[in-house]
Amino acid sequence: MLKLNKMGNSACSPVCPALPLNAIEEVLLNLPEQQVICVCRLVCTEWKSVVDSTALWRERCRRDGIKPLVIHKIPRDWQVYYLLSKKRRNLLKNPDADEGFNNWKILKNGGDRWAIENVFRPHPDETVTECFVTSYGLCMKSQLVDLEQEGYSPALMDIIQPDIVISDWYAPRWDCGSVYEIHVELLNQKKKTVQFFQPDPVRLPQWNDQQWQQMTHTFRDYGPGVRFVQFTHGGQDTQFWAGHYGIRVTHSSVEIFPSPEG
Repeated sequence: MLKLNKMGNSACSPVCPALPLNAIEEVLLNLPEQQVICVCRLVCTEWKSVVDSTALWRERCRRDGIKPLVIHKIPRDWQVYYLLSKKRRNLLKNPDADEGFNNWKILKNGGDRWAIENVFRPHPDETVTECFVTSYGLCMKSQLVDLEQEGYSPALMDIIQPDIVISDWYAPRWDCGSVYEIHVELLNQKKKTVQFFQPDPVRLPQWNDQQWQQMTHTFRDYGPGVRFVQFTHGGQDTQFWAGHYGIRVTHSSVEIFPSPEG
Protein backbone atom coordinates (compact mmCIF):
# COMPACT_ATOMS: atom_id res chain seq x y z
CA MET A 1 0.00 0.00 0.00
CA LEU A 2 1.09 3.61 -0.59
CA LYS A 3 2.36 5.55 2.42
CA LEU A 4 0.32 8.71 2.13
CA ASN A 5 2.35 10.67 4.69
CA LYS A 6 5.05 11.15 2.03
CA MET A 7 2.72 12.26 -0.74
CA GLY A 8 2.59 15.97 -0.03
CA ASN A 9 5.60 16.92 -2.17
CA SER A 10 5.17 18.58 -5.55
CA ALA A 11 6.72 15.58 -7.30
CA CYS A 12 5.36 12.06 -7.09
CA SER A 13 7.21 9.69 -4.76
CA PRO A 14 9.29 6.71 -5.92
CA VAL A 15 6.35 4.38 -5.19
CA CYS A 16 4.19 6.46 -7.51
CA PRO A 17 6.30 7.19 -10.62
CA ALA A 18 5.48 10.25 -12.68
CA LEU A 19 2.95 9.70 -15.45
CA PRO A 20 1.80 11.99 -18.25
CA LEU A 21 -1.19 14.06 -17.11
CA ASN A 22 -3.43 12.55 -19.78
CA ALA A 23 -2.55 9.07 -18.49
CA ILE A 24 -3.36 10.10 -14.92
CA GLU A 25 -6.68 11.52 -16.09
CA GLU A 26 -7.56 8.29 -17.91
CA VAL A 27 -6.80 6.25 -14.80
CA LEU A 28 -9.01 8.51 -12.68
CA LEU A 29 -11.82 8.40 -15.22
CA ASN A 30 -12.02 4.64 -14.77
CA LEU A 31 -12.20 4.57 -10.98
CA PRO A 32 -15.26 5.07 -8.72
CA GLU A 33 -15.74 8.74 -7.89
CA GLN A 34 -15.44 8.26 -4.12
CA GLN A 35 -12.08 6.49 -4.55
CA VAL A 36 -10.90 9.32 -6.79
CA ILE A 37 -11.77 11.95 -4.18
CA CYS A 38 -10.90 10.13 -0.96
CA VAL A 39 -7.81 8.16 -2.06
CA CYS A 40 -6.34 9.26 -5.39
CA ARG A 41 -6.44 12.93 -4.49
CA LEU A 42 -3.96 12.18 -1.67
CA VAL A 43 -1.34 10.45 -3.82
CA CYS A 44 0.67 13.57 -4.76
CA THR A 45 0.17 17.16 -5.85
CA GLU A 46 0.05 16.21 -9.53
CA TRP A 47 -2.79 13.76 -8.94
CA LYS A 48 -4.53 16.28 -6.68
CA SER A 49 -4.43 18.91 -9.42
CA VAL A 50 -6.03 16.48 -11.89
CA VAL A 51 -8.72 15.42 -9.40
CA ASP A 52 -9.54 19.08 -8.72
CA SER A 53 -9.61 20.04 -12.39
CA THR A 54 -12.75 21.05 -14.25
CA ALA A 55 -11.66 18.95 -17.23
CA LEU A 56 -11.78 15.65 -15.30
CA TRP A 57 -15.33 16.06 -14.02
CA ARG A 58 -16.64 17.56 -17.23
CA GLU A 59 -15.31 14.49 -19.04
CA ARG A 60 -16.88 12.16 -16.43
CA CYS A 61 -20.20 13.91 -17.07
CA ARG A 62 -19.77 13.44 -20.82
CA ARG A 63 -18.92 9.74 -20.52
CA ASP A 64 -21.81 9.07 -18.15
CA GLY A 65 -24.29 11.00 -20.29
CA ILE A 66 -24.86 13.67 -17.63
CA LYS A 67 -25.85 16.94 -19.27
CA PRO A 68 -26.65 20.36 -17.75
CA LEU A 69 -30.35 20.63 -16.91
CA VAL A 70 -30.43 23.97 -18.73
CA ILE A 71 -28.43 23.75 -21.95
CA HIS A 72 -27.20 27.35 -22.04
CA LYS A 73 -26.10 27.36 -18.36
CA ILE A 74 -22.72 25.84 -17.54
CA PRO A 75 -22.19 24.40 -14.03
CA ARG A 76 -19.89 26.49 -11.82
CA ASP A 77 -18.44 23.35 -10.21
CA TRP A 78 -18.42 20.28 -12.44
CA GLN A 79 -17.37 17.97 -9.57
CA VAL A 80 -20.36 18.96 -7.42
CA TYR A 81 -22.62 18.77 -10.46
CA TYR A 82 -21.41 15.25 -11.29
CA LEU A 83 -21.68 13.92 -7.73
CA LEU A 84 -25.19 15.32 -7.17
CA SER A 85 -26.36 14.03 -10.55
CA LYS A 86 -25.07 10.52 -9.79
CA LYS A 87 -26.70 10.53 -6.37
CA ARG A 88 -30.03 11.89 -7.61
CA ARG A 89 -33.03 9.64 -6.93
CA ASN A 90 -36.51 9.80 -5.44
CA LEU A 91 -36.10 10.09 -1.66
CA LEU A 92 -39.74 9.19 -0.93
CA LYS A 93 -40.38 5.55 -0.15
CA ASN A 94 -43.35 3.73 -1.68
CA PRO A 95 -44.51 6.68 -3.83
CA ASP A 96 -46.75 4.56 -6.09
CA ALA A 97 -48.72 2.54 -3.49
CA ASP A 98 -46.89 -0.66 -4.48
CA GLU A 99 -46.37 -1.50 -0.79
CA GLY A 100 -49.70 -0.47 0.62
CA PHE A 101 -49.29 2.42 3.06
CA ASN A 102 -45.79 1.44 4.17
CA ASN A 103 -43.56 4.45 4.96
CA TRP A 104 -46.53 6.84 5.03
CA LYS A 105 -48.03 8.35 8.18
CA ILE A 106 -51.81 8.78 8.01
CA LEU A 107 -52.69 12.20 9.42
CA LYS A 108 -56.39 12.36 8.52
CA ASN A 109 -58.54 9.40 7.54
CA GLY A 110 -61.98 10.86 6.97
CA GLY A 111 -65.05 9.40 5.30
CA ASP A 112 -64.48 5.79 4.35
CA ARG A 113 -60.72 6.27 4.90
CA TRP A 114 -57.79 6.08 2.53
CA ALA A 115 -57.77 3.23 0.00
CA ILE A 116 -55.55 1.93 -2.79
CA GLU A 117 -56.86 1.23 -6.28
CA ASN A 118 -55.53 0.54 -9.75
CA VAL A 119 -55.23 3.67 -11.85
CA PHE A 120 -58.42 4.19 -13.84
CA ARG A 121 -56.65 6.14 -16.59
CA PRO A 122 -53.07 5.34 -17.70
CA HIS A 123 -50.45 7.45 -15.96
CA PRO A 124 -47.84 9.26 -18.14
CA ASP A 125 -45.31 6.87 -16.59
CA GLU A 126 -46.59 3.48 -17.72
CA THR A 127 -44.87 1.73 -14.80
CA VAL A 128 -47.30 3.42 -12.39
CA THR A 129 -50.31 1.14 -11.99
CA GLU A 130 -51.70 1.99 -8.52
CA CYS A 131 -52.73 5.10 -6.65
CA PHE A 132 -53.84 6.27 -3.20
CA VAL A 133 -57.54 7.23 -3.13
CA THR A 134 -59.35 9.63 -0.77
CA SER A 135 -62.96 9.60 0.43
CA TYR A 136 -65.73 12.08 1.34
CA GLY A 137 -63.94 13.25 4.49
CA LEU A 138 -60.51 14.87 4.43
CA CYS A 139 -57.69 12.34 3.95
CA MET A 140 -54.07 13.46 4.43
CA LYS A 141 -50.83 11.48 4.68
CA SER A 142 -47.21 12.44 5.22
CA GLN A 143 -43.63 11.22 4.91
CA LEU A 144 -40.48 12.63 6.52
CA VAL A 145 -37.20 12.50 4.57
CA ASP A 146 -33.99 12.55 6.64
CA LEU A 147 -31.47 14.11 4.25
CA GLU A 148 -28.35 13.08 6.16
CA GLN A 149 -29.60 9.50 6.38
CA GLU A 150 -30.10 9.58 2.61
CA GLY A 151 -26.46 10.59 2.06
CA TYR A 152 -26.69 14.40 1.91
CA SER A 153 -24.33 15.72 4.57
CA PRO A 154 -25.02 18.86 6.63
CA ALA A 155 -21.97 20.51 5.03
CA LEU A 156 -23.30 19.85 1.53
CA MET A 157 -26.78 21.12 2.39
CA ASP A 158 -25.41 24.25 4.11
CA ILE A 159 -22.66 25.23 1.66
CA ILE A 160 -23.84 23.97 -1.73
CA GLN A 161 -27.59 24.26 -1.01
CA PRO A 162 -28.63 22.10 -3.98
CA ASP A 163 -32.11 22.48 -5.41
CA ILE A 164 -34.78 20.40 -3.68
CA VAL A 165 -37.43 19.50 -6.25
CA ILE A 166 -40.79 18.05 -5.28
CA SER A 167 -43.37 16.55 -7.59
CA ASP A 168 -46.80 14.98 -7.15
CA TRP A 169 -49.44 13.58 -9.49
CA TYR A 170 -53.17 13.83 -8.85
CA ALA A 171 -56.38 13.10 -10.73
CA PRO A 172 -60.13 13.21 -10.02
CA ARG A 173 -62.85 10.75 -10.95
CA TRP A 174 -64.77 11.91 -13.99
CA ASP A 175 -68.15 11.78 -12.24
CA CYS A 176 -67.29 13.43 -8.92
CA GLY A 177 -65.79 16.76 -7.93
CA SER A 178 -62.76 16.70 -5.63
CA VAL A 179 -60.13 18.77 -3.84
CA TYR A 180 -56.36 18.21 -3.89
CA GLU A 181 -53.99 19.59 -1.23
CA ILE A 182 -50.21 19.55 -0.79
CA HIS A 183 -47.90 20.99 1.85
CA VAL A 184 -44.12 20.50 1.79
CA GLU A 185 -41.75 21.85 4.45
CA LEU A 186 -37.98 22.08 4.74
CA LEU A 187 -37.09 21.50 8.39
CA ASN A 188 -34.00 22.11 10.51
CA GLN A 189 -32.46 19.73 13.04
CA LYS A 190 -35.13 20.65 15.61
CA LYS A 191 -37.90 19.98 13.03
CA LYS A 192 -38.68 23.72 12.81
CA THR A 193 -39.80 25.09 9.43
CA VAL A 194 -37.10 26.80 7.35
CA GLN A 195 -39.16 27.17 4.18
CA PHE A 196 -42.46 25.74 2.92
CA PHE A 197 -44.61 25.30 -0.16
CA GLN A 198 -48.39 25.29 0.28
CA PRO A 199 -50.42 26.38 -2.75
CA ASP A 200 -54.15 26.94 -2.52
CA PRO A 201 -56.19 23.73 -2.68
CA VAL A 202 -56.94 22.64 -6.25
CA ARG A 203 -60.67 22.17 -6.86
CA LEU A 204 -61.70 19.91 -9.72
CA PRO A 205 -65.29 19.93 -10.98
CA GLN A 206 -67.70 17.08 -11.45
CA TRP A 207 -67.87 15.75 -15.04
CA ASN A 208 -64.23 16.25 -15.90
CA ASP A 209 -61.81 14.39 -18.19
CA GLN A 210 -60.08 12.72 -15.19
CA GLN A 211 -56.60 13.48 -16.56
CA TRP A 212 -53.49 13.12 -14.42
CA GLN A 213 -52.00 16.48 -13.48
CA GLN A 214 -48.58 17.25 -12.00
CA MET A 215 -47.75 19.61 -9.15
CA THR A 216 -44.08 20.66 -8.93
CA HIS A 217 -42.00 23.09 -6.91
CA THR A 218 -38.28 23.84 -6.56
CA PHE A 219 -36.79 25.00 -3.25
CA ARG A 220 -33.73 27.17 -3.94
CA ASP A 221 -31.51 29.50 -1.88
CA TYR A 222 -33.14 28.28 1.33
CA GLY A 223 -30.16 29.03 3.55
CA PRO A 224 -28.20 26.78 5.92
CA GLY A 225 -29.75 24.36 8.40
CA VAL A 226 -32.07 22.19 6.27
CA ARG A 227 -31.96 18.58 7.49
CA PHE A 228 -35.42 17.13 6.70
CA VAL A 229 -38.17 17.39 4.09
CA GLN A 230 -41.76 16.85 5.27
CA PHE A 231 -44.03 15.89 2.36
CA THR A 232 -47.80 15.99 3.03
CA HIS A 233 -50.68 15.60 0.56
CA GLY A 234 -54.26 14.39 0.17
CA GLY A 235 -57.77 15.74 -0.28
CA GLN A 236 -61.36 14.53 -0.56
CA ASP A 237 -64.41 14.51 -2.82
CA THR A 238 -66.87 17.41 -2.89
CA GLN A 239 -70.09 15.43 -3.39
CA PHE A 240 -69.82 13.65 0.00
CA TRP A 241 -70.53 10.29 -1.60
CA ALA A 242 -69.91 7.15 0.43
CA GLY A 243 -66.98 5.15 -0.88
CA HIS A 244 -63.85 6.40 -2.59
CA TYR A 245 -64.73 9.11 -5.08
CA GLY A 246 -62.14 11.64 -3.91
CA ILE A 247 -58.84 12.78 -5.39
CA ARG A 248 -56.28 10.17 -6.43
CA VAL A 249 -52.55 10.73 -5.79
CA THR A 250 -49.46 8.75 -6.84
CA HIS A 251 -45.87 8.91 -8.10
CA SER A 252 -44.85 11.57 -5.56
CA SER A 253 -41.18 12.51 -5.39
CA VAL A 254 -38.56 14.51 -3.53
CA GLU A 255 -35.24 14.81 -5.35
CA ILE A 256 -32.00 16.70 -4.77
CA PHE A 257 -30.88 18.35 -8.00
CA PRO A 258 -27.67 20.18 -8.85
CA SER A 259 -28.70 23.77 -9.51
CA PRO A 260 -28.79 24.82 -13.19
CA GLU A 261 -25.49 26.66 -12.70
CA GLY A 262 -23.89 23.99 -10.50
